[in-house]
Amino acid sequence: MGNLEKSNKLKDSGKPGESEAPTKSLESMESSEEPKKFYIHTFGCQMNVHDSEILGGFLEDLGYREAAGVEDTDILIMNTCAIRQKAEAKVFGMIGKLKKLKREKPHLIIGVCGCMAQQEGTAKKIKARYPHVDLVFGTHNVHRFPHLLKEAEESRETVLDIWPEGKEVVEGLPISRKGGIKAWVTITYGCNNFCAYCVVPYVRGREQSREMSNIVTEVEGLASKGYKEVTLLGQNVNSYGKDLDKSITFALLLEKLDSITGLERIRYMTSHPRDFSRELTEVIYRSEKVCEHFHLPIQSGSNKILGKMNRGYTREHYLEVVSYIRELIPHSSITTDFIVGFPGETREDFSDTLEILERVRFDTSYSFVFSPRKGTLAADMPGQIPAAEKKERLLKLNETQNRISREINEALRGTVMDVLVEGFSRENPSVLTGRTRTNKLVNFKGEKEMIGKIIPVKINDVKTWSLDGEALS
Repeated sequence: MGNLEKSNKLKDSGKPGESEAPTKSLESMESSEEPKKFYIHTFGCQMNVHDSEILGGFLEDLGYREAAGVEDTDILIMNTCAIRQKAEAKVFGMIGKLKKLKREKPHLIIGVCGCMAQQEGTAKKIKARYPHVDLVFGTHNVHRFPHLLKEAEESRETVLDIWPEGKEVVEGLPISRKGGIKAWVTITYGCNNFCAYCVVPYVRGREQSREMSNIVTEVEGLASKGYKEVTLLGQNVNSYGKDLDKSITFALLLEKLDSITGLERIRYMTSHPRDFSRELTEVIYRSEKVCEHFHLPIQSGSNKILGKMNRGYTREHYLEVVSYIRELIPHSSITTDFIVGFPGETREDFSDTLEILERVRFDTSYSFVFSPRKGTLAADMPGQIPAAEKKERLLKLNETQNRISREINEALRGTVMDVLVEGFSRENPSVLTGRTRTNKLVNFKGEKEMIGKIIPVKINDVKTWSLDGEALS
């Protein structure tokens, strides 16, 4: 695994914003026995994936090795998601099934963390219903994990440690990254938008930006270790720097990172259409390394529904943003998110969504039926749509998107595209797979030595979600 340089300069007294150096080795690791193993099951978004990389970094620092699966581990951590009810149900189902494994392996430490654990009342619910869980902690105190783990090993009861908010951005945490080609780099934590359907501001807190110098140093370190691509993470990357000096902006950060030697590609997620400026598009146009892929979640094509969602823009504004992206960078790809069946969505509102899908012609969209989340405004809104109607609309939306995606990909047949080779395909281990700058997935025959390199590939065949080709070098 490619790790960032690890630091033990943290200090932690158990209070938000205070510190204490993480223990280098737990008592259970002081013997000369074979190293214990850990397994982290991650639900949800890339932010959760990156948090799991930090937890893995701590555990490797403590002498643990990653296990191949749940049955082969000494520490099992479930890093949870709360964005939809389905994800939450999966977590509770998994926790229940682990009771048998805990009986068979009494020494097994079971932990639950992440956004679901951060929700009000969930930690106490887990402690009451699932006493075989040893540790529950939230999103604001990941840096305390070594201390919480030690406490869980010594306690006879479930250890709960949920902070209502994070007081500061904690730097210097160990990170365990896999692959050595692509890396996630967080630039902001939390969200200030309070969309009516979303729990993120409640479980991740208010926006906090990392200092630009710390981000630049981290990316320079990754480039020096051979990483070719970084993806900058934030609930709304466009608002980066608003809580720092007025001169600090996301556009300026991209310009700084674009000059780093050895780095080949820069991506970012997620962008908010309200804050996506022409200035930012111009910076991307001038840059050498920022990829020509724009993920801009629109959620609905209806102004009425956008207003009820508290999205802060209209369809007209969104189309204007798309217009100047296509004007400056015509070969770019644009992807989006949709929520179908939001409370009060009429058939006419849904028709507006289909119409904007046809007009923009997104390369791909990620579409979901509305899932009411406790504590959000939309959960109690009148006009809840029946499940059958929501599923019918989702099917229609997906059928339309699939047709458009196939048509867009068909135009790439016979072209040559630069592909960053990521490894062998899971579906076909004899085929290499990678992505273009526009985030198209490409499969082709090649040699192991190509992994980690950017290879020109001629596109010979197309599918709805991927391209097939042949390497030209």
